Amino acid sequence: MSRRRGWAALAVAALLATGACAKSEDTSDTPAPAGSAGEQVAQSAAADGPTCTLQSFGGQAFDVKTATVGFSQSEKEANPFRIAETQSIKDEAKALGIANLRVTNAQSQFSKQISDVQQLIAQGAKLLVIAPLNSDGWEPVLKQAAEKKIPIITIDRKINAQPCTDYLTFIGSDFYEQGKRAADQMIAALGGNGEVAILLGAPGNNVTTDRTAGFKDRIAEKAPNIKITFEQTGEFTREKGQQVTEQLIQSRPGTSGIYAENDEMALGAVTALKGAGKTPGQVKIVSIDGTRAAVQGIVDGWLYSVIESNPRFGPLAFQTAQKFVAGEAIPATTIISDREYTTANAKDSLGHAY
Repeated sequence: MSRRRGWAALAVAALLATGACAKSEDTSDTPAPAGSAGEQVAQSAAADGPTCTLQSFGGQAFDVKTATVGFSQSEKEANPFRIAETQSIKDEAKALGIANLRVTNAQSQFSKQISDVQQLIAQGAKLLVIAPLNSDGWEPVLKQAAEKKIPIITIDRKINAQPCTDYLTFIGSDFYEQGKRAADQMIAALGGNGEVAILLGAPGNNVTTDRTAGFKDRIAEKAPNIKITFEQTGEFTREKGQQVTEQLIQSRPGTSGIYAENDEMALGAVTALKGAGKTPGQVKIVSIDGTRAAVQGIVDGWLYSVIESNPRFGPLAFQTAQKFVAGEAIPATTIISDREYTTANAKDSLGHAY
């Protein structure tokens, strides 16, 4: 079982109806299939983890369709993941007839996200769905929400707080497992030997921490002849990924593999490699996300593999909210299954990418 902090995963596997648009994160070594048309699938697990009910939370029932619902997006929507994530929330709200959805965007500024959520609370939000920029620093928001018994569903990234007390639940991928799966692909790409660079995600959140730890632990376990010789943050952006890779090419010309902790950094690395006169596949790139451009990069030979991190949270987030207000027990954590893109399936799977 993968090592990770927080509560054990708990969810009932089911295909969920989705309103995600085309543009819109499994704890086993064998990837579980994602749903048709790219919708999220909750990973099945034994029903023995901690849960939360409306009664234990101390809140009052409300109608999700008529209540004010707030969604706080963390980052600029220049990243396909964030575009797809926000659109999925909007589409599902529309499909369910939720009349008062209010959406904010922190533009990658944590202080603004705190202010955004505080404003949503002041505007009477009965439910909050938050895609956190950082995992720490949420105490002011959590205190205000707890005083008014407002359930908070966090998606994609965790916050370091107590479920069913400070927030309701987390829905997202097993990031540590994603890092392990990326390492498996890198081991296969390099035949277990070579120098690898890591383009780290933004600091201060559990995604970067867990994707890094999973990758390193798996390499140490399965391929001790692969040496990680370079690590630098690309801040989850294409521009920074390109800049860091340009530095890498100069400082570590013998690098044979690049592990990018998201697709945008991987695509920036491709641009840098092209500029340096490299040919497709000369440096093996493994990434995480599943954007259409990255999957196309596999087809074109520039990327070796992509581990999906599915951003289409709308259906599962609102299904969770409706079950909660109806009195059903909600797991502290719901882990979703993510597919894997390789040269064997990339061309035929472009329609699942976002």
